[in-house]
Amino acid sequence: MLRIAVLGSGRGSNFQAILSAVQSGALPKVRICLVISNNSSAGILEIARSNGIPALHLSQKAFATEEDFLQAMLEAFRVHDVNFVVLAGYMKRVHPEVIRRFRGRIVNIHPALLPKFGGQGMYGHHVHEAVIAARETVSGATVHIVDEEYDRGPIVLQRTVEVSPADTPETLAAKVLTIEHELYPDALRLIAEGETPRSQTSH
Repeated sequence: MLRIAVLGSGRGSNFQAILSAVQSGALPKVRICLVISNNSSAGILEIARSNGIPALHLSQKAFATEEDFLQAMLEAFRVHDVNFVVLAGYMKRVHPEVIRRFRGRIVNIHPALLPKFGGQGMYGHHVHEAVIAARETVSGATVHIVDEEYDRGPIVLQRTVEVSPADTPETLAAKVLTIEHELYPDALRLIAEGETPRSQTSH
């Protein structure tokens, strides 16, 4: 059983997709135990609270030191018996100690086909702008294991979308987000069933 903490900074649409899959029975081996956001007004916290899921605003700005912040996060994981971490639009660096303690048990979703268009600074509209500037004909989304390097961990699952000549960063973002909402629950199902990590691609 994956007992997951979901970390996010924004509206929480990928979290909602995962939650809907859990509630529908599509993810029988996944339980959402905790949601954490660095943003007190994030939609992801509201979604969690309205569904009776423990929701915690945890920002490093509220702590005297980075170590204090780290210990607060690790304690929240301990209290809620978390054994797996899901990043869903979390716009903060994950502390190396969290990565060490949850080695191979942290996943992220990236709005491009890694290893292309990844790395520090490549997030949100920056990714879609780069894809269009490179005149790519295909883009997509990638779920990958998180390690110490941005967007370099083993790929769990990818899905593709066509990039049309008429696409803007905004229209491409909408296409990719649609498949993200399908891809993330699928990737978690594979992990929960013990079929990953290994690279798998679906179209």
